[in-house]
Amino acid sequence: MVSQATIDMLSRLVAFDTTSRNPNIALIEHVEAYLDGLGIAHERVENAHGDKSNLFATIGPSDRPGIVLSGHTDTVPVDGQLWTSDPFGLSRRDGRLYARGACDMKGFIAVCLALAPEMVAAQLKVPIHFAFSYDEEIGCLGVRELLEMLSRRPVLPLGCIVGEPTGMQVVIAHKSKRSFAVAVRGVGGHSARATEAVNAVEYAARLVTKVTEIASRLAATGLRDPLYDVVHSTAHVGVFQGGTALNIVPDLARLEFEFRVLPEEDSDALVAEIEQTAREIEAEMRARDPRAAIEIALKSEIPGLNVSPDADIVTLVKRLAGRNDHAKVAYGTEAGLFVETAGVPTVICGPGSIGEAHKPDEFVEETQLAACEAFMRRLIAHCSA
Repeated sequence: MVSQATIDMLSRLVAFDTTSRNPNIALIEHVEAYLDGLGIAHERVENAHGDKSNLFATIGPSDRPGIVLSGHTDTVPVDGQLWTSDPFGLSRRDGRLYARGACDMKGFIAVCLALAPEMVAAQLKVPIHFAFSYDEEIGCLGVRELLEMLSRRPVLPLGCIVGEPTGMQVVIAHKSKRSFAVAVRGVGGHSARATEAVNAVEYAARLVTKVTEIASRLAATGLRDPLYDVVHSTAHVGVFQGGTALNIVPDLARLEFEFRVLPEEDSDALVAEIEQTAREIEAEMRARDPRAAIEIALKSEIPGLNVSPDADIVTLVKRLAGRNDHAKVAYGTEAGLFVETAGVPTVICGPGSIGEAHKPDEFVEETQLAACEAFMRRLIAHCSA
């Protein structure tokens, strides 16, 4: 059964609207005050404007390598979603706790903080660190600054556990992600004289079709890894905008697309294929009017994770989770950055289901939080031995 301390902590955390477009400083200040009351050392790693911050805390000796518990404090929006309860007020119904971020991933952070007094009392020989970040949901932006700080320290952590929702299963790999924003600039005009214009929407649609063709090819004949929840690489168009009225030839269209690829897949080749198609389309447009253009900009890039099943951190986390299996997932996390930037061996293991994340009436099962508490207590015992 999940403790009241975890429920109370989660209730406080979800009350802060830390949608990525908003500052997270109020939440960070609340956590800092809580840590101060326990005598836990901590430091901020802020953004340039000072309205968002990572938080890094250490329980136990600071001169020895320890275990990092990592979670992001930001959430996705609730705009346009139909909730049956207040998304920023914790609601408890039928063994589930509902709120934005309850699953992704304030539930994990709540367990970490609720058990912090037990970590302090245990007089750890191996330190436990908290690494709480911002702007994960828009490209894992904030944690990069924290990891740059961490990589300069004389003592690096032994390993890291990113508490994204996995149902407390040990996840050793996830796909890399690259997303792009495209502006297709045509030449507008009256639709009665459409042949004299360059229709940005029509040309942009050809790029959408190209991304769709690649997606179909990857699904049909691409590389496979059966351990992934989605076994092949994927391509996806998520935004397509253009035009203002039917009788106006649109001069601008925008689209956003992404690739999520297996470690063995050549993502550079996929990007080059899109760029080549864009140049061919652009040449056709400019043959009609030299003012036409297609601009492609990298929107975000998240490295994949691919940890050996035999790695020490995998063995440890399996023991803490009380299971021998492991999995790989399609969604991206900060885990790959811990490995790539700071050289810290990292796995993913946390309460809840990714299938409930980002939805209206997001929830985490109380049994999942209880399992995470048991996991943490085993970690405390391990770091105390």
